[in-house]
Order: sequence, then C-alpha cells, then structure tokens
Amino acid sequence: MTLTNAPVLHPDLTPAQRDCLDALPLTGNHVVSGPPGSGKSLLAAHRAIHLALTGHPTQLLSRSNLLRQLLHGVLQGLTVPGAPVEASTVHGWILRDFGRDVPRTEDGWFDWKALVRRAAARLDDKDASRPHLVIDEGQDLPPGFYRLARLAAASVTVFADECQRLTETNSTLNEIAVALGRSTAATEIVGNHRNTREIASLAEYFRTGGSVPEMPFRSGSLPVVRRYSGNQDLVDHIATMAARQPRDRIGVIVNSLSTGADLMRRLERSGLAQEPQLYSSAAVSGRYRDLDLVRPGVVLVHRASAKGLDFDTVVIADTETDAACDPTAADLRMAYYVMITRARERLVLGWQGTRPPNHLDGLHGWVRRA
Repeated sequence: MTLTNAPVLHPDLTPAQRDCLDALPLTGNHVVSGPPGSGKSLLAAHRAIHLALTGHPTQLLSRSNLLRQLLHGVLQGLTVPGAPVEASTVHGWILRDFGRDVPRTEDGWFDWKALVRRAAARLDDKDASRPHLVIDEGQDLPPGFYRLARLAAASVTVFADECQRLTETNSTLNEIAVALGRSTAATEIVGNHRNTREIASLAEYFRTGGSVPEMPFRSGSLPVVRRYSGNQDLVDHIATMAARQPRDRIGVIVNSLSTGADLMRRLERSGLAQEPQLYSSAAVSGRYRDLDLVRPGVVLVHRASAKGLDFDTVVIADTETDAACDPTAADLRMAYYVMITRARERLVLGWQGTRPPNHLDGLHGWVRRA
C-alpha cells in the first residue's frame, strides 16, 4: 500500500512548493528537478522532516561539506518533535554506514560495485534500520551511488538540476532515475524566488540545455562587469560594498585557493565591521572549515563549493582565469550559470588584465561596464 503524505503547514514555503512537498508519497523513489532559486534545498530539508515522522532514520545528504553546513542550519530551524534528521556528506554517510574500510578506486571515490555487493549481502526489506535518504544537488553524484542507495535505503528522494553539473562524477536526471529503478517518479518544481529578473536573464545567457525557466517578477540593478587593477583594488571595492550594505551577505567566488587566501589576508586588514570568512575544503576543522553562512559579512569560497549557496551580493572575482577557455564550452557556461545564480540582489563579474576575457563579450544589454 502506498502511503500518502499528510499535509503539514510550512509558512516559509510558497504555495507551489507546499503542493510539491505534500504531493510526494512517503514511499518509493523520487527525483525532483527545478532551476536555481526554486527552493530545492529548502524543500529537501522539509522532505527529510516529513520522512523522519514515519519513524525511519533519515539522512539529508549532499556531496559538498559547505552545503551540508547550510542544510544543517535549515534543519535546526525546522524543529519538529520526534523527527530527528541528520545532515551529512555522502562520504560521511558511507563511511559510517559501511565502515572505514570501504574499497576505493584510483580517483579517490568509492568502488561502487563493491559497495553494491555489500549492500545486497545485508539486504532485508523488513529491516527498520534502513534509512530514508534525501539528496540535495543530486546531479553531482555518479550513477553508482544511486545503484547503492536503491539497495541501502528505505526510500530515496533526489533534488537536482542537470544544468548545474560541475563535478567530473555527475549524473543526468535520466541516469539517476534509471539507477534508482523503473518505478522512480519524476516531479518538477518551477519558479525562481532568489534572483532578480536582471540576474536571472544573464544566467539564462550561460544556461546549457534543459527547459526554459520562468523569469522572476522582482527587478533590480543590472549585473556589473568591472575591471580591477589588482587584488587590492578588488578588496577595496568589496570593503566599500560591505560598508554600504552592512546587513548583507557578500559571497566572493574565486577559481583559485591561493587567490582566496590572498584576498582573505587583505580583507582582514581592511577594517571590515564583520570578520571575513574563508572556506577551504582542505581544512579538517576550525575557522576555514566551519562557517556561519547566516550572519552578514564577506565569505570567500572556491567556485567548486558554491553550489547550493546564495548571497545578497556575489562577486565572481577572477574571471580572467577562464580567458584561455573556449567561451562556448559547456563546462565553462555551466560554471557561470551556477555562480551567477548564487546572487540575490547584486552581481559583479570582476577581471584583471588588459582586456576582458572572451566569455564576457556579447553581454550587451545584460550588464553594465564599470
């Protein structure tokens, strides 16, 4: 018998988001797709709470540790008695559930075929310990993971957007559905509740494939393409923006950790009202690993860690690092689609050098130059 979701009032969701959530059965595997700003991460947290109310252990998973921190914060705000949910990275969940001795492949990922065999060996459909899994940004995980999840979980719900596949080991929506099984149900959530129309229009220029998303109703200023004479000029501009908008969260996205470290040192000496934050995936713990993504101020992140985040203002700091890339390449366009759509109100595409990189040509009407 298929269980139907019991409606739960969520004042922080739009009517369309509530309808999507309440229509998802509490059994079976599901893939929920939607564009940036449609609220997939928020829905993933709510979905996890719903599933936890069934009494099964529930895991809210992401590939990115920084996104895990964000999801943990969302869960903390959804305090529902009797519905504990843990936000984990996929790596963390696998190591806890299958042991630290899990086999790996040469690329550092897990040996999915070996893990599937382990999961099959302990398979028991009546085992109440099998968790519900909810995966956010599911396009960044390989099909092998979903073949494992199909065996290891009571149910799997995946929130994904295949136009945001930035990792080398990724999956299309169809690959996810095939790996989870024929009965996997597909749901689409529409709308963009994050970006202004101007920011979303620029992102659309870089989008690769997929259906055309709805444009937001909210308008704002045009994104800016700005030349910086050097890193100090860039830092001075960031500090000025922080002073003008003291309650804003400013995300500075870089393509190099060394650039991020240099900007961090300069920002620390610039007299900001709020201490800047830098995320490094290489850090095991401490200030460069555990960030407060809610408080105002400047946060520096590598573009590989920006997925799922949002900021009032986004500065893509070093677009010149892509100058040698083919401006029509899908990987490049997808990267800019993701980075641009992190911005809620304001967006700056910064560059250094004698001329702007080629992929910033042809943006007349979508940006202003500074």
